[in-house]
Amino acid sequence: MSDITMIRAAAERLKGHARRTPLLSSPFLDEIAGRRVLVKPECLQHTGSFKYRGGRSAVSALDPEVRARGVIAFSSGNHAQGVALAAREFGVPAVIIMPADAPQMKIDNTRALGAEVVLYDRVGGENREKIGDRLTAERGLTLIRPYDEPQVIAGQGTCGLEIAEQARAEGVERADVLICCGGGGLTSGIALALEAEAPGLRARPCEPEEFDDAARSLAAGRIVSNARASGGICDAIVTPQPGQLTFPIMKRLCGPGLIVSEDEALRAMKLAFERLKLVAEPGGAVALAAALFRRDQIEGDTVICTISGGNVDAPMFIRALQSDGG
Repeated sequence: MSDITMIRAAAERLKGHARRTPLLSSPFLDEIAGRRVLVKPECLQHTGSFKYRGGRSAVSALDPEVRARGVIAFSSGNHAQGVALAAREFGVPAVIIMPADAPQMKIDNTRALGAEVVLYDRVGGENREKIGDRLTAERGLTLIRPYDEPQVIAGQGTCGLEIAEQARAEGVERADVLICCGGGGLTSGIALALEAEAPGLRARPCEPEEFDDAARSLAAGRIVSNARASGGICDAIVTPQPGQLTFPIMKRLCGPGLIVSEDEALRAMKLAFERLKLVAEPGGAVALAAALFRRDQIEGDTVICTISGGNVDAPMFIRALQSDGG
C-alpha cells in the first residue's frame, strides 16, 4: 500500500527527471470563482500530463533484471505516454494496450515514444485484461496499472508534495485542492502527501457528469460503478469505477466529489488558454471547471486545482475555443 514514505522515495527517484510544475494565478479567474484560484498545470509535465510521474516511479522501482524484459500498460493515452517515455529512458521495451477510439494524437504520440501500441475495441466488448495477460505470459512483461499500483500512486503523490510546499510559500494554510479524477491515482496520491505535509489542505475529486463514480462512491461509502465505460469528451479520466487501492485512501482523506458538465469543461479549457496561456484537454480541465463554476460547493477564500493533462486533438481544442468561455 502506498504511503508518504513511498511518495518521498519516488520524489527522490524523480529528481532531475519530472518537471516541478508551478502554481499559477489570474485575477480574471479569481473574479469568476469568487475567491483566489491557484492552478497546478500538470499539462506542462513531460508527455503533457501528470502520468509521467507515476510511470517513471513504477518503472524506476523495478528490479533491473525484471525491468529489462519490458513493461506493459493499459491506457487511453496519458498513462500510455508516461510509461512509454519512462521505458525509453531506461532503454527497455514497452507495450501499450489502447482503445481504438482513443484520440489519434495520443496513439501517435505513444508510438513516437517508441512503444508498441496494441489497439482493442472497448465499445465492442474486447477485454484489454485478456490481451494483456496473453502478451505478459508470452513476453515476460511487467504490468504497470494506470492507478491501482502502489508505485504509480506514489509517483502521482509527488505532485502533492509540490502543492504542499508551494501553498506554504503562498501563505495558504487551508484550502480545498480540486483534482481531476479517473481511477483515483492522482487524487489518492495527492491526498496522502497533503495529509503528511499540509493537513489544512483537503483533496477533492472532480469528474464529468455521467462518469462521476468517485463522487458517488464517496457518498455511498463503497465502490460504485458508472453505467457505461466509455463515451463523452473527457476520455482521460473515464474509468468504470475507483480503484481497489485508491478508493480506501480517498474515502479516508477526501472531501465530497465535485461534478461538472462537459460544456463547463470546455469553457474551463478556453479560460485556461485565454488567462493562463495553457492548453488543457477536457478531462484535464474538470477541476478548474469545478473551481470556477461550483463556487458554492467550495470552502475558504482560496482554492487550488490541477490541470491534469493537455493532450487534446486540434478539433476538440477548436471546439473549446469556440465555446461560451465566460
